[in-house]
Amino acid sequence: MGCSVALLLARRGARVALIDEASVPFANASRWNEGKIHLGYLYAGDPSLATARKLVPGGLAFKSIVEELIGSSIDDAITRVDDIYLTHRDSVVDAPSMAAYIDKVTDLIHDHPDAQRHMLGSGDARPVRMTARELSAVTSSAQIVAGFWTPERSVQTSLLADRFIQAVDAEKRIEKIFNCRVEGIAESAGVWNVKSAPASDTAFDVIVNALWQGRAAVDTVSGFNDGEIWSYRYRLSLFVKTSQSCRLPSVMIATGPFGDIKNYNGRDLYLSWYPAGLVVDSTKVSEEDPPSPGAERERAVLRDTIAGLMEYFPDVPDIVENAESVKIVGGWVIAPGSGSLADPASSLHRRDRFGVKRIGSYYSVDTGKYSTAPWLARRIADEILG
Repeated sequence: MGCSVALLLARRGARVALIDEASVPFANASRWNEGKIHLGYLYAGDPSLATARKLVPGGLAFKSIVEELIGSSIDDAITRVDDIYLTHRDSVVDAPSMAAYIDKVTDLIHDHPDAQRHMLGSGDARPVRMTARELSAVTSSAQIVAGFWTPERSVQTSLLADRFIQAVDAEKRIEKIFNCRVEGIAESAGVWNVKSAPASDTAFDVIVNALWQGRAAVDTVSGFNDGEIWSYRYRLSLFVKTSQSCRLPSVMIATGPFGDIKNYNGRDLYLSWYPAGLVVDSTKVSEEDPPSPGAERERAVLRDTIAGLMEYFPDVPDIVENAESVKIVGGWVIAPGSGSLADPASSLHRRDRFGVKRIGSYYSVDTGKYSTAPWLARRIADEILG
């Protein structure tokens, strides 16, 4: 989010300071996530379609905005086939309801004026419910009661992270202030001063709080509190480089605390099993650094992720065991709401309460999802500069 806003403003002539606690941008959650470009299909737990309506514009615009920002195609970073959604027997949404929801989301997408700009998946194709034979070719687990092909894909976030860093490095109007932890913002005589460690004496006309972890804490210290209850979860997943090409599908087990696989190009994979990778689950404002899992916890995450996925995809253990490399990394998942994903009544199933809040020339932006960040960044840049 921060890099997108900085690039958009700088390229319109503004002088921008990009402040990051890490030594480089894209060091944490924006580098290490599954990269799903959401079109709303995952959120069948919100039958109002409010979440889908909020996600669709960002997902449809993602590819074009990112390619504008980094100055190159992202085709090589996109998963090669459409995502499969599998309905678990213990899903918070049953298969008939999920099928009806998927149809409504598809109508919503096709009615959007930007629908033709979305070139990540199979274009105008509508989701298709898998036949019993097609489903058995993907998984033989009796826990899966239905499957759907959807025109939704993901991007390999580490590749995009490197290209964003190159774009920021090349932009002369962006001052890079790294290894700097922002602790608060104060206004005086119409300008903003950043309280940081190490201290900075630079004053700014406009502030965009684009923090992911710690955004609400800085807002509160700065006198801006939205009163929301926030969920702070830290999740670890497996990023695998295989020794040879494999045919695991890009698949999501829905809806609830299950798992997913992203097969980006046959050899670069993302593997996640939610109960195995969940390290922190709290509604307290998190000001801590990302927890270091340690060797013992990493071994447990590796073991339990493989065990969770192998019931549905028996090839997973062999693929991981024979991989060239396996990284166990992750990031914060932050959203307004609380409760368990296994609970149909949990407010976390509704994810439409993200966006931009403003006091004067201070902007605080809840990115929402990875896929909505460039779209929101463009809205912020338009509002600041017109």
